[in-house]
Amino acid sequence: MRTAIAALAVCLLAAGPARASETDPDLVKTVAELDRQAFDAYNRCDMVAFGKFFAPDVEFFHDDGGVTVGRDIVVENTRKYICGKVQRVLTPGSLKVYPIKGYGAIEEGLHGFRSVAEGEGGGVAKFLMIWKRTGDDWRITKVVSYGHMPGPDAK
Repeated sequence: MRTAIAALAVCLLAAGPARASETDPDLVKTVAELDRQAFDAYNRCDMVAFGKFFAPDVEFFHDDGGVTVGRDIVVENTRKYICGKVQRVLTPGSLKVYPIKGYGAIEEGLHGFRSVAEGEGGGVAKFLMIWKRTGDDWRITKVVSYGHMPGPDAK
């Protein structure tokens, strides 16, 4: 009898976190649209629009490039090193969104970067972004870009 009760308790404990981590489809839709808008601005080199997606004190962690703190620096580095050189492409089916109670959401996925000049993939990477929601306003507070590797058609 004790074994059956212990087994039931384990099952209930295991089921609880799984149900709690289910993501609201509206949240997924919202974050996916924010991602689309942010990287549309990125790909068009519209740094004014791109910058509006970041909190002033955003922290950007890049496995190859190190840590950058502050919206102005992130935007300036994007303008200086990225604009007109590569475009970001979200890997279809890779986007995942998880709620953060009382804060916002975690977005994770895979994305590739293709050379504008050559029209080919320059690499792929994993990413994680923390979005903070204040009313109807969403801002990225943390970015982690990691696991960079050459793309399948990179030279």
